[in-house]
Amino acid sequence: MVAQAMVDLQVRSILGRRKLEQKIQSIKNHYIICGYGRIGRIICRELKANNIPIIVIDSNGTAMQGLEEEGIPHIVGDATSEDILSEAHIERANGLVSVVASDADNVFITMSARGLNPDLFILARAEQEHTEKKLIRAGADKVGMPYLIGGQKMAHILAKPAVSDFLELTVHNRKIGLEMGEVPVSEKSTLNGVTLIDSGIRQKMDVIIVAIKKSEGEMSFNPSSQTKIEAGDILIALGKSEDITKLATILSGKG
Repeated sequence: MVAQAMVDLQVRSILGRRKLEQKIQSIKNHYIICGYGRIGRIICRELKANNIPIIVIDSNGTAMQGLEEEGIPHIVGDATSEDILSEAHIERANGLVSVVASDADNVFITMSARGLNPDLFILARAEQEHTEKKLIRAGADKVGMPYLIGGQKMAHILAKPAVSDFLELTVHNRKIGLEMGEVPVSEKSTLNGVTLIDSGIRQKMDVIIVAIKKSEGEMSFNPSSQTKIEAGDILIALGKSEDITKLATILSGKG
């Protein structure tokens, strides 16, 4: 019985790993998470909650045992290696997040990733403020400093508690069904070229447009009712999850 149990366990492990390998081979438009420490775990949890495909890379296989149970593709290896990044299919990934413990490794991973995929969006972690410039020069699009972000958030809780509560509800609390989302506008959308007041977004879908990011990068906050919705825009919307999904369908031209 003991031998049978051990064999069954090994078979399940082999089949599970084979299934994950098949996922890795077929994955595309995904995000590569380099580092599965405390920050990496939070990032994976949030991306998974938003149904965004991910592959995790970490040299500590023991720390990633839970990923296999959750069916999340992962690779045990050194993320500074170009071979490992290629194994994660970086050439067809949407982005990479480098949150390993060492600033030097984050810089090296960023340089390697940028060389392998010039169009990749790269978000990198920095522990020291002077590392931010190095990461930008290495090819990072954005740099996050956890201690700075954490300190600023705590200060906002003290200085602007009501604002902090609002952001916590809309961004982090999924129980109330309210969220802030970003919705791109397609040329095929029936709302392309229509003003906000004529679009019916607020009246018919009960969604508030907080801001519009234009295709050239300019951000328009609290846009007026006469602002035109144009192809290439990204609407920053606040509303219930199902209403934002409905809006996304219309703006994509599929509804």
